[in-house]
Amino acid sequence: MIETYQQALPHGITLSCRAAGTPGRPVLIFLHGFPEGAFVWDALLEHFSKTENGGYRCVAPNMRGFEKSSSPTEVSAYRPKFLVQDIAALVAAETGGTQALACLVAHDWGGAVAWNFANQLPELTCKLAIINSPHPGTFLRELKNNTAQQAASAYMNFLVRDDAEASLTENDFARLFNFLTHEFAGNRATPWLTEAVKDQYRGVWSHGLRGGCNYYRSSPLRPPRPEDPAAAAVDLPQSMLTITLPTLVVWGMDDTALPPVLIEGLEEYVPDLTLHKIPDATHWIIHEQPALVTRLLQDFLGNV
Repeated sequence: MIETYQQALPHGITLSCRAAGTPGRPVLIFLHGFPEGAFVWDALLEHFSKTENGGYRCVAPNMRGFEKSSSPTEVSAYRPKFLVQDIAALVAAETGGTQALACLVAHDWGGAVAWNFANQLPELTCKLAIINSPHPGTFLRELKNNTAQQAASAYMNFLVRDDAEASLTENDFARLFNFLTHEFAGNRATPWLTEAVKDQYRGVWSHGLRGGCNYYRSSPLRPPRPEDPAAAAVDLPQSMLTITLPTLVVWGMDDTALPPVLIEGLEEYVPDLTLHKIPDATHWIIHEQPALVTRLLQDFLGNV
């Protein structure tokens, strides 16, 4: 049974959350990406909340700017430090500030937040699990030096345009559905995208798209353009890139926006790494192979 609630945080942000499991149990937090919402984790919330699978308290927030969560209009409100602050406050709300998460699980933009969280606040989670979300070190490397990655990430420069939200809304969100079926999935069949699931997406998008686009506007990690140096102007020290936590990375190898080159050299930044390369899976592996994703995460969490 999935419960929904509004979690007010001390710094004035409220996150719309979906959860399963008994409060007070070890906590798993799941972070979604763009253009998704917390609902994409429902099957995992239900699985891991069961006693035989760990009996965790499982929480998936709609990230700042998505669905019914607070959506500041200022681009600056989506800087990484504020996104990390949201999750740190959510951890405190769920644990009472007395324990670390059992694991932080994340995909896409949620993964970008999770990589930063694990680097800056490793004491707040015991483990990290990432699904098709590039580490900032490898992503920056490829955006600077790899023209193929620059081309694959060109959609980011569309999403920062002033008219992006209006364009994404046109024709019943046609461009957003195209992300799910073509741009990130290589034009392959998407049987998981049923009419019922489409309605769940519409339910998220109907609350507005400015917040989601502001994630891209606030980040320099996107392909450089003549009028905007973006990634070309960024240098990140090793101290901002090292992850000391036990980390699981699950990577759909047919992701057209985030190709496998992004997991090359990952061990340089993540010494305690468990990496699973999944053939015949795209950026949307959570939807395409949910049983596999669940099993790999269950194995990573350990016997229960």
